[in-house]
Amino acid sequence: MKEDFFNYQAQTSPYPLALEVLRANGSYVYDTKNKEYLDFIAGVSANTLGHCHPIISKAIKDQVDHYTHVMVYGDFIQKPQLDLCKNLINHLPTYFETVYITNSGTEATEGAIKLAKRFTGKSEIIAAKNGYHGNTQGAMSVCGAEQQNSAFRPLIPGIRFIEFNNPIDIEKITSKTAGVILETIQGGAGFIQPINDYLKKVKEKCEEVGALLILDEIQSGIGRTGKFFGFENYNVIPHIIVTGKGLGGGMPIGAFISSKEIMSCLKQHPKLGHITTFGGHPVIAAAANATLQELFNSNLIEQTLEKEKLIRKILIHPLISEIRGKGLMLAAIVETPEMASKIILKCLDKGLLLFWLLFEGKAIRITPPLTISEEEIYIGCNIIIEALNEILADY
Repeated sequence: MKEDFFNYQAQTSPYPLALEVLRANGSYVYDTKNKEYLDFIAGVSANTLGHCHPIISKAIKDQVDHYTHVMVYGDFIQKPQLDLCKNLINHLPTYFETVYITNSGTEATEGAIKLAKRFTGKSEIIAAKNGYHGNTQGAMSVCGAEQQNSAFRPLIPGIRFIEFNNPIDIEKITSKTAGVILETIQGGAGFIQPINDYLKKVKEKCEEVGALLILDEIQSGIGRTGKFFGFENYNVIPHIIVTGKGLGGGMPIGAFISSKEIMSCLKQHPKLGHITTFGGHPVIAAAANATLQELFNSNLIEQTLEKEKLIRKILIHPLISEIRGKGLMLAAIVETPEMASKIILKCLDKGLLLFWLLFEGKAIRITPPLTISEEEIYIGCNIIIEALNEILADY
């Protein structure tokens, strides 16, 4: 497969890991030689319940037997979509009343930006430096990393950038601002949490000037930080939530969520303010609903904080300067990007899957499935310590 992979499939980087996958189950991925790899990536925070969870698999199979795609989103009443929307709303603060399901987190970002512009009648969007919200041209326009953006300019005009956690920059939010889009926890920048009520202060400024606060929960949502959505940790309720990744339990999905008053403006002037053919696909919606049901019927969300404590307890090493993040959204920070790459590749050889972050080269991503066991955490963390010791011995 490897030769065909490089010949026929478009590449996203010069040096993909090119792991030839045969199957995956629980917390493990198996290659074509049947070597097992403990998964500390979870499809980049997407496989909330691990691989091939029986509840998700059953929901997919059952829905396929009833119907798959029947109509573009929003015209036919389809139970999987409706159940998913109700399940989301019933577990959110009362401000949130309605859900727009999309194909991906990136599309949800696009919809949320459009919604803020349409509702406020303004065009300026403020985003954070080193933020990441997706890779279409609209989403890329609010990603504050010029090394990613420069090759694709011109992008959407009217975007201004502020520094995350900088209270002085909040004053850049003015009466010209339609919306402020921030990650609740900055992902690509290194899993940076908001401090000193930063998000609450941004929300207050938005209310003052008539702007909407959009919080990107694509990585931090769906239980990963010990709450259903990450913003619940930080004493703030946004005007719009953007979600994706873990919502589908390994299937492709996104959504943006708001009040009926705000969301209704997409229905007219013009009609079809946001449309999508496959958003809310019934099979995907069934998988997402099964994921949520399992989370709500278990204590997996609460357990993420105990599992975080265990990871932090084990991963103490001279080469790790700090561990950033919350719950099972963690990044171990080492001395150099070169060291991070060595550790990731050594661990791959040893049967542990780790990954990089987009903009923080010194970070090692640790985002296992929420279903990971304590025993598996010990196994994976000890592999990391073993790799670190080997590198330390070479110093």
